[in-house]
Amino acid sequence: MKEIFISDLRKDNEVTEFFMAKTIAIKVGTNGKQYLDITLADKTGEISGKKWDVSDSEYQSLKEIEEKSIVKIKGIVTEWAGQLQLRIQRIRVAVPEDSREMRDFVKAAPEEPKAMYDYIYSIAESMKDTDLRRLCLKILNDNREKMMYYPAAQKNHHAELGGLLYHLKRMLMTGERVCEVYTNLNKDLVCTGVIVHDIEKLNEIMAGNDGIATGYSFEGQMLGHIVQGVAATDRLTRELDFPREKAIMIEHMILTHHYEPEFGSPKKPLFPEAEVLHYLDVLDARMFDMQDALASTEPGTFSERVWALENRKIYKPSEGEGK
Repeated sequence: MKEIFISDLRKDNEVTEFFMAKTIAIKVGTNGKQYLDITLADKTGEISGKKWDVSDSEYQSLKEIEEKSIVKIKGIVTEWAGQLQLRIQRIRVAVPEDSREMRDFVKAAPEEPKAMYDYIYSIAESMKDTDLRRLCLKILNDNREKMMYYPAAQKNHHAELGGLLYHLKRMLMTGERVCEVYTNLNKDLVCTGVIVHDIEKLNEIMAGNDGIATGYSFEGQMLGHIVQGVAATDRLTRELDFPREKAIMIEHMILTHHYEPEFGSPKKPLFPEAEVLHYLDVLDARMFDMQDALASTEPGTFSERVWALENRKIYKPSEGEGK
């Protein structure tokens, strides 16, 4: 059974443990010597690993290690550029005799996929607007199988098994509360925006049923989920004989939810529900990244730098503080 997780690792720790090889490559350093560059993962996170000065005899065995395989590592935790890194001394592929369970190696949302999907589906079913209800139910029914395991990103927020469902569910929960405060908002439109805004990540990202993203599809690289989402929604609303104004408003919500051109949105939101969608998205992404960083941080200390949070270190209050 796995005893040491990535979230437990601290500088200078000596480690002998199993991890998943998320990415692996043999490279050549500036000194002309080969080295192993590997990203190790388990359910608590990821860490970069390096094995320096790979000999010719080691080269062949290392070349046989495949991505997503489970490997046993012996090494020491070091620090490089403000990030923990594992300096590998020995590495081998796990064998059937090794006691291990796959759930230890895959980062997953904290809730069961079916329960999250059912919650999202119930929100769609409760919509009073017939057009929006039909659209959301069709999208959910058509994409149910992939939604059960898909991540919401390759590396950033909610890059985990069931991550897309978890992202949508929490945005819907927050969105409903926001609509209770700002009663001028069209709640059905806000919830529709949440359900559709990232749905084309199912076609932008390539991922297995373990929830691990392996890259981007051709369309994902060429277009991205925002453009893919607008195109897919346009096709679907025409198929459902949607009122054109309403269809354009939904497409606008997809188009603007990243807010800035450098993040993929060519326009900013032009009505309240679209503005709210953007901030629901940002809030959930930021809270996820902060919670993720603090999970491996000791009380009364700062986390490692988080690239997705403008390279900030996040503080975890001392136990009992504020209670």
